[in-house]
Amino acid sequence: MIRTLNQNESTNLLESNYIGNLSYIYRDRPFVAPITYFFDKANNVIIGYSAEGHKINAMRKNNNVALAVSETDSVNSWESVLAHGTFLELFGSDAKAQLHIFSLGVKDLIIKKEHRKLDFISEFSSKIYKDDLPIVFQIKIEEITGKMRRN
Repeated sequence: MIRTLNQNESTNLLESNYIGNLSYIYRDRPFVAPITYFFDKANNVIIGYSAEGHKINAMRKNNNVALAVSETDSVNSWESVLAHGTFLELFGSDAKAQLHIFSLGVKDLIIKKEHRKLDFISEFSSKIYKDDLPIVFQIKIEEITGKMRRN
């Protein structure tokens, strides 16, 4: 049976994951790229970061984006959400603060979901204190929709 997720279920799925597929438009063509993200539920924003490149340049030109997140056990057991929103590039202390929230949030999710130690999280922490920060951004969520199937 396929059914629509309610708002709370959709938000929970987005909140309990950290890998999604970011959709954006470049030269009138759709592109999709996997990203690591953190959903800041209190502020209804998705936090991400990236190096300078194709997707950042594309989102600067057209800030309408979407993030798809799914959990799939089988063809008959899955949940997925799609969050539509707008890209906002962050700078200076705002970027540092959001990167810090991102790193702590992703770390907590990985510990909770995967029950493993995080030696690589220092990579995020070291980026917070460098002068050459990666491009830190938010996606201000305008709409979240979701579906699920269980048999």
